[in-house]
Amino acid sequence: VQLQASGGGLVQAGGSLRLSCKASGINFVLNTMAWYRQAPGKQRELVARITSGGNINYADFVKGRFTISRDGAKNTVYLQMNSLKPEDTAVYYCHAVNFITYWGQGTLVTVSS
Repeated sequence: VQLQASGGGLVQAGGSLRLSCKASGINFVLNTMAWYRQAPGKQRELVARITSGGNINYADFVKGRFTISRDGAKNTVYLQMNSLKPEDTAVYYCHAVNFITYWGQGTLVTVSS
């Protein structure tokens, strides 16, 4: 099983990034996919989640700025991040769950002020 996250980088405040996470080795369409993040010295926290049926939940701190989506044909989940703030700086992790939980390796997002 592999969750390969990409798309992180350095961006100025107010800018945008799009994260991608390509899954292999799992039945993608049955998994709830999510993005978590962990800032230095802080606990890992949920950013956004999308179920196999397309139900979506966002953390309050990203509502209206981030959009999660999934493409079953590509076994990929995306996180479009707009209006980025310095406090969004963190390692972003892809997560999959369908009875069994899997984590990706993380991609670093740095937002400069």
